[in-house]
Parts: sequence; structure tokens; C-alpha cells
Amino acid sequence: MKRILVTDGLHAVGVDALRKHGLEVDEAGTLAEADLAARLGAYEGLIVRSATKVTRAAIAAGGKLEVIGRAGAGVDTIDVEAATERGIVVMNTPGGNTTAVAEHTLALLLALTRRVPAADATLKAGRWEKSRLQGVELFGKTLGVLGLGRIGSEVARRALGFRMQVIAYDPYLTREAAERLGVEPVELDELLARADFISIHAPLTGDTRHLLGEAELARVKPGVRLINCARGGLVDEQALADAIRAGRVAGAALDVFEQEPPPADHPLLGLEQVIATPHLGAATDEAQTAVALAIAEQVADALLRGVVVNAVNLPSVDAETHREQAPWTGLAEKMGRFLAQMAEGRMQEARLVCSGEITGHPTAPLGLAFVRGVLGTILSEHVTDVNAMLLAKARGLRVTETSTTEAPDYASLLAAELRTDRATSSVAGTVFFKREARFVQIDGFALEALPQGWMLVFANLDVPGVIGRIGTLCGRHGINIAGMQLGRERRGGRAVSVLNLDDPMPPAVLDEIRGMPDIVFAKLVRL
Repeated sequence: MKRILVTDGLHAVGVDALRKHGLEVDEAGTLAEADLAARLGAYEGLIVRSATKVTRAAIAAGGKLEVIGRAGAGVDTIDVEAATERGIVVMNTPGGNTTAVAEHTLALLLALTRRVPAADATLKAGRWEKSRLQGVELFGKTLGVLGLGRIGSEVARRALGFRMQVIAYDPYLTREAAERLGVEPVELDELLARADFISIHAPLTGDTRHLLGEAELARVKPGVRLINCARGGLVDEQALADAIRAGRVAGAALDVFEQEPPPADHPLLGLEQVIATPHLGAATDEAQTAVALAIAEQVADALLRGVVVNAVNLPSVDAETHREQAPWTGLAEKMGRFLAQMAEGRMQEARLVCSGEITGHPTAPLGLAFVRGVLGTILSEHVTDVNAMLLAKARGLRVTETSTTEAPDYASLLAAELRTDRATSSVAGTVFFKREARFVQIDGFALEALPQGWMLVFANLDVPGVIGRIGTLCGRHGINIAGMQLGRERRGGRAVSVLNLDDPMPPAVLDEIRGMPDIVFAKLVRL
């Protein structure tokens, strides 16, 4: 039974869902790095929210760890690079809290424009300060959205309902996609100069940290108001405090901070122009239920069925596509394992060509499975789809994966090559009846071999008696031949044969075959 550690108070529906899948679940509160590292070695899965920091040291202690799930969208609290190096899938639930965060953004926007928190506080303190607390309207104002992903798009839709003009900066979104939302795409400098309100909805990365810093805040439209329900590190908080005190920024509403909780002497908390909430964007009953159920299902699928959805460090496919592609990914991995055992010399390039109907689905998982098969055969490290390309690059193995809709003789075909400093080996395969994988070509020789178990692969000159001598030798040593396939270029030329064996062939017997007349090479492969 696989075990999962759940921290940060995941909603009970998620924990129950994991247990219903037959997984053993242990719950903990927010864990410090040392406490997490001390516990993580016993688990295949880890689920966190936003409080527990999954550091490189903690990941290194998780020797059995296969998947880290984030109940929410942001993964800046997880060292994704360290997880990738160790072959661990990192997944999130990007859609579960979209509505909650978008609505919280609008709540802060309205509270900021009408000065609701200050009005509430002064009235409860016994003061009637109606004239001092005059606000502004949203109608006709310009909202600048930084990041037009799921949440940013929902904020834009709601702002349009208030009859605001919405402009957006998102370097990864096409102009056509923005315009379909009724949003005007602009560059960052134009957004800063035109926006009456700026709402941030970008992920926190090395490139986006302090996206709004001192230089950017110096270029904003005077009197702008800022809302941040994304990540604290996106804003230089000291620079924002200085801009508010200088009067360039009229106010800010912040749900997130670089340090959470922020220290009592934080420069923004003492300003009346600032509204602050304790990271409540996703804190609704509906959102927490949705993300808990989503991450539970995703982690269970990954651990129990190998289906990976919403991975941030791995191409993901949906469950139906995974089922359809399973025979092909299995074939691709076996082709990699086969070539790794056939090859001699230092590996230089691994190449996979996907042809025919199979290209109607994403082919990246096939390329990963192929490389995983190659490297998993020769390396002592744990090789997974997550770290396969990273390990290949580290070892100087060039990997290419191409696709074509043309597949002569077959509806779909995978063709692979492994080039070393000595020679190039190749194999091609297909899947019959949506489930039966076969090798249909080895080193250019057409045949139909079953890729499983022990396989004796040999090339010989096509002369009488070779097959008989090998059969006699196997019989003399008690090695049962389960199947045989032969391919040849022409009569009297060269031939390649594959024998499926019930048991491994002793090295001495293999050496005897290699010493036979007319044998070019002989290899024992296990798939």
C-alpha cells in the first residue's frame, strides 16, 4: 500500500477520497523543513497547500517520493527543480480556486475604491467621517490586468460587467485571444501609464519577482490603485510603501506578502491607504472542496495508474488519452530498452519518429518513455518521465523526436535509432488491435517479433544450417524457445533473427553462438 503525507489542513473530502482509493494517508499541520525531511522518507506521495515549504533538503530526504501535489495553483513553495532532478512529478490544481480568487480580487477592488475598511473602523470607533472617506467609481475607469490566465481572465470578465475598460499585459497570450475576451492587449509600459487600477495575476518566477518594483512604480499613472491576490514577491513591498507615501500610488489592496504572515512592523501595514487580508483568495468552502478533491484524484491517478494531470514539470495527458496511448508508451519504452542493450560504445544520439494516426495525440509522452527506456537500462539513478531529458542532457545524449502523418504499410508506426561512437542500431514497432505491441523491423530487416521477456537477437549470413545449429544448442542446454522470427535482405545475403526464450541464456552458451560460422553478432536482451 502506498503512503501519502498530507500537510497544511487539506479539506477532509480530499483525505477521504485518497483513502477510498486504498491509499494510506497520514495528516500533519504545517511542517518546518527539518520536520518534513524527517518524515518524508516513508512516503510515496506528498500533498501541501501554501504553508509548508518543500525545499531541496526535504526532497532529498524523500527517497521513495514519486509525486508532490499542491492543492492550489502556485508552486513557488516547492523546489520544482530539485524534484525534477530526482524524477518526482510536481502537480497543481490550477482551476479549482479560479472563481474564489477572482471574486476576492473584485471584493478588494470595491473595498479599495469605496474605502470600506477605513469607514468600518472609524464608525465603530465612534467617529462619523463621511466627508473624509469619499471614494471613486469603477465605471469608465481603466483596469490593467498583469497576466491574463485563468484568474486574470475571470477578473477581466467581471470588470467588464462594471463597464470598465480592461487592458492587459501577458507576453504569452496572443492578441486574438485577448480581444476575444473584450480586452485590449498592451505592453507593460503602456499598461503602467494608462491604468487607473492594476490587478496582478502572474506566477512567481525568477523573471517575475518584483515585476512591479521601484522603476515600474515610478512610471505608473498618478493616483493608481494596486490589487495583488497572486503572490507577494511580485511586488517590491518597500517600493510600494514609498510610492504610497509619496502620493504617486493612491492605495493598495494586498492578499499576499513576500513573508507570510508579515512582520508587525511591515511598512505597508501602518498605512491607511492599504487594505490587507491574510491570503484569503482561495479561502472559500467551494474552492477548498474543489482543490482538495482535484489533488486527491490527481495524486491517486499518478500513484496507482500512472496517469499524470496538471504536472508542472511533465507533459500531461487526460485519462482517456493515457489509456489509448498506454500500449504505445509501453512499446516506446521497450524500444529504448532494446536499443540500449543492443548498442555498443558511447551513446551520442537517440532518435524517435512517430508516424501515422498516433500523431493525432500528443507525442511528447512517447519520446519521454523512449528516453526513459534507454537511460533506465544503463543508469543506476531512478529514471522517470520527469528527469529523463535532464539526465540525457547531463550525459551528452542528444534526443530528437519528430512526427509525420505518413506511415507506409502501417496505420501508425514508431521508429527509433540509437547512435553511438561505433555504430547505429534501429528498431521499429507498431501496435495491433490497439493492444498487441510488435517489433516490425530491426536494423532495417522486416520481421514481426514479440517484445517481451528474454530475446536472443542475432545476425548471420543466410546459409543453410544456422538456425538448426542454434536450435540444437538451445536444446542441449535445456533452453526452451518460445517463439522465433526471421528477416533477411535476400537469399544468400544477411539475415536477422529473434528468438523468444523462456529462460535466460548462460553467457557461455551465448559465447558459443558467437563463435559459430556465419554468425555476424549475437545479443541477449531482456524486456
